[in-house]
Amino acid sequence: MRDFPFDIVGFDLDGTLFDTSADLADAVNHALGLLGKPLLSASAVKPMIGRGARAMLEQALAASGGAGPDESERAYRELLLFYEANIARGTRAYPGLPAAIDALEARGVRLAIVTNKLERLAVKLVAELELTDRFGCVIGGDTMGPGGAKPSALPIREMTARLGGGRAVFVGDSIHDVLAARNAGIPSIAVRFGFLTQPAEQLGADAVIDHFDQLLPALERLGGS
Repeated sequence: MRDFPFDIVGFDLDGTLFDTSADLADAVNHALGLLGKPLLSASAVKPMIGRGARAMLEQALAASGGAGPDESERAYRELLLFYEANIARGTRAYPGLPAAIDALEARGVRLAIVTNKLERLAVKLVAELELTDRFGCVIGGDTMGPGGAKPSALPIREMTARLGGGRAVFVGDSIHDVLAARNAGIPSIAVRFGFLTQPAEQLGADAVIDHFDQLLPALERLGGS
């Protein structure tokens, strides 16, 4: 089965592998509540996800009336503490993910996660969902240091290096995912079911899928193009 066209498939985490919106919204609202700010619905928080916890909180604070630097820093600390303690209460894998992982592994493909979530939180979440052994590496938004989060090519290149090289592709739900892949010189696939702020077709990915059962056919088409 080594005739499969890709050696490495990397995935974004939030909005791609898992629907983390409920737990992230709870953490945001915990932080907002401590500051006496109006709370936000999960649907309002969802489009704020994808650039890391601090960026998400900044958007949430702006939507709730704003906050000064000291308040913002306190809220950020409290958000992280709450989220780390409640990281997988409402988080679920998107439909078809387990079967897609099984099919890729059966073809000898090495899998990775590259997320803008802090590395320790990403590692903890994957462990709590009992999927640690399915991914060869987990690279977070802080792994590569300042400026090293997506859309930088650095975490994508690190993914490829850690997994021993070969032809790689990246799957995500945001413009940051598509740009990171493009900047690293690899193709990308966008998912329509993620935390989209614009139609998936407008992200500039090389392919778009509606469900994980479409992932392998999309990869085979990309590999043959």
